Amino acid sequence: MCAAKLGSLNITDTTLRDAHQSLIATRLRTEDMLPLAQAIDEAGFFSVEAWGGATFDTCIRFLNDDPWERLRVLKAELRRTPIQMLLRGQNLVGYRHYPDDVVEKFVEASARNGVDIFRVFDALNDIRNMKKAMAEVKNVGAHLQGAISYTTSPVHSVATFVDMAEELYSLGCDSICIKDMAGLIMPHDARDLITGIKKRADVRVCLHSHCTSGVAPLSYQAAIDAGVDILDTAMSPFAFGTSQPPTESVVASVAGTARDTGIDLLALRKVRDICRDMRQKYEPLFNSIADRVDSDVLIYQLPGGMISNLVSQLKEQDALDRLDEVFHEVPRVREDLGYPPLVTPTSQIVGTQAVFNVLMDGERYRNVTKEVKDYVLGLYGRSPAPVSPEIRKMIIGNELPITVRPADQLAPIYEQMKKEAMEQCLVNQEEDVLTYILYPNIAPTFLRGECKAETIPEKAAGAPASVAEIPRSMEVEVDGEIFSVRIITVEGGAVTTSSAASSAKDARPRGDVAGGVKSNMQGMVLQVMVARGGAVKKGDPLIVLEAMKMENPIPSPRDGTVSEIFVTAGDVVQNGDVLMVIE
Repeated sequence: MCAAKLGSLNITDTTLRDAHQSLIATRLRTEDMLPLAQAIDEAGFFSVEAWGGATFDTCIRFLNDDPWERLRVLKAELRRTPIQMLLRGQNLVGYRHYPDDVVEKFVEASARNGVDIFRVFDALNDIRNMKKAMAEVKNVGAHLQGAISYTTSPVHSVATFVDMAEELYSLGCDSICIKDMAGLIMPHDARDLITGIKKRADVRVCLHSHCTSGVAPLSYQAAIDAGVDILDTAMSPFAFGTSQPPTESVVASVAGTARDTGIDLLALRKVRDICRDMRQKYEPLFNSIADRVDSDVLIYQLPGGMISNLVSQLKEQDALDRLDEVFHEVPRVREDLGYPPLVTPTSQIVGTQAVFNVLMDGERYRNVTKEVKDYVLGLYGRSPAPVSPEIRKMIIGNELPITVRPADQLAPIYEQMKKEAMEQCLVNQEEDVLTYILYPNIAPTFLRGECKAETIPEKAAGAPASVAEIPRSMEVEVDGEIFSVRIITVEGGAVTTSSAASSAKDARPRGDVAGGVKSNMQGMVLQVMVARGGAVKKGDPLIVLEAMKMENPIPSPRDGTVSEIFVTAGDVVQNGDVLMVIE
């Protein structure tokens, strides 16, 4: 195929979604997006990725920012440029499968509020999990982009991905995306995959990659030569590191050629300058780990967004010094679980389990999240390779994994949960029902108006310590009582703290307590599953704790009777807090 005969190259800019998800854990706020959206709309992009992925979760968990309102106001500014979203198939924008009625309602609401292009993928490349969402995208008349979750393993190859692309095309996809979420694709594989798809399907092909390994710019050039139709890029202040290659550089590289994008570099200067100001405002949230080239990603394969979140999560557990151990554990867990591509939610499932395996001081799978158990049971779909029989036995015992499409086992829930949400006075707009269904544990706080937005940290003038060096938690001894103190903001160099207990009277015990069951991580209590005076057996679940976006059951270490309970649902606990006493 001769490059001279190819058409112009199209650009999807990711600055408003994947770029800041990859570099600053998705903390960009709607108010700062609007001036950028106005400038982007004049540039001439194929689309702007501005919604979906982790933006929904972060809006209601950390930013007190309505994701639906964000979509509407962005649509008002992006009058000429289509808004694109990332949709996780049957997971939508959550971390588990939702029934078909919820998928229907979500896709319809997303299109109605402003989404023009839906990039639909499944973390396991199980097309059964994509079909319902894809059908609904076609029903609402939007552009359907089917995505391949690109990865490398003994069971993945260019040939298997070409076969998948052909099947996606047969299901009505308007374009196909090679979604290389960890920056793994080599130039020769990019060339072979793109040419292979185009030989089998008359469809536009997009390449999405990350600069984590440093290879993405080379692979983008190979893709351009091979006839790729669309490339994902980010404006330079939010490019490189675990983000995408820079928009300006890619546009300049094909200027004056047959692949010329038609985008004016001078017009991009306005967009870049706004991004540069935003970068300065959010600079304290950038960290050197996510902002640099790391060839080790070719080994552990974590996507950019997961790396920045993993750093944040390990800081919360006061275990950032063990990051390298976690990186080495990730490929072991991935092999155990049948080589899933590492993209949400499997990146969280594998990454969080790797963290637990490390924090449990080498006792692998001693603490298993609910999501890992569900994965092994087949509730996320068909794994690329069989799960290790030894690990499967360790996690689910003699239970048998399902073999049907996971959503076939899910009954409709929309109307039931709508009733629940209305009874709790959580619904001010129809979309609030979907927010509640997607995140039933954290949405109520947001929907009641009780969520407080995180403060963007600022470094005091002349302060010697960087934000990364300021601890997230500490222990303080007062009159012989030990209190767990969590640092929640850093404003103008002044540290503001929130104590887990304001007095000895209501302090949660720490240290050695006879019969005490301790938390082994920082997290939020989702559910207390036992009552005072109740009898428990060793291994019975006592508490469900949410940590690192995963549900983590705390099992009873012994047979006995519950004599004291020190937590309730919604409490935030620290590593080492005594949760209850089992006598």
